[in-house]
Amino acid sequence: MQITLNLPDNLSKTETFNQSEWLREIAIALFQQQRISLSRASKIAGIDIMNFQKLLADRNICVHYDVEDLGQDVQHLRSRGWL
Repeated sequence: MQITLNLPDNLSKTETFNQSEWLREIAIALFQQQRISLSRASKIAGIDIMNFQKLLADRNICVHYDVEDLGQDVQHLRSRGWL
């Protein structure tokens, strides 16, 4: 299987990104291309869902929220005893 990621043009090869920054950019690209859920993307990026959503909003990326995302959020809330 091969996956092609469309990363932002402003990521030039001369920029020095650390591993967490690259993971964040990959998570954003995968999420934007609807290849992974919001929950999964935030885990890959290493930040909580709310901060990942803010990051997306800062980049004017629409958050698509589906039944799978809802299920993952409910599971997360239950695991913390909030539901």
